[in-house]
Amino acid sequence: MAMDREHVLRTAAALLARRSTATMDEVARAAGIGRATLHRHFAGRDALVRALEEFGIQEFEAALDAARLDDGDASHALRRLIGEMEPAADLLAFLYNESQLFEGDEINEGWARLDARVCDLFRRGQEQGEFRIDLTPAWLTEALYALIASCAWAVMDGRVAKKDFQHMTVELLLGGAVRRVDK
Repeated sequence: MAMDREHVLRTAAALLARRSTATMDEVARAAGIGRATLHRHFAGRDALVRALEEFGIQEFEAALDAARLDDGDASHALRRLIGEMEPAADLLAFLYNESQLFEGDEINEGWARLDARVCDLFRRGQEQGEFRIDLTPAWLTEALYALIASCAWAVMDGRVAKKDFQHMTVELLLGGAVRRVDK
């Protein structure tokens, strides 16, 4: 029986996002495969995390492409992007947390490429007067990642309904937490 690599990676991401200390045995069990099969494809946890990182980059790049970032105004493109990222949010939440382990030369060039695309979206929004100019595009990009990860964790914990993922993330990023009263 052939192993479905994407299924194993999605299962591993969902499990590790909830419990980052899960063992390879637990990952194999969750994916419905034997430990030996998992170890044949991923020599250890580091190999699995690296494979998850590559998979995450592919998923994020596909979301960026599907969101059509250059179409329309930047705020609508950002809404589309968050909606496109939602299916892989648990994977991105895991990788966001794991990114603390990657330092210096270990950072995958794919992340730099993706960061640049998101920064360009925020920069465009600033140039068009849609987004605040007192916050750098790099900071807005980091805030986006943090909100996606936080909302993914809240959905996994049952504190936020899955159907509210896009709305909650977009509204907090674009509107902030300050209550505005119409006068």
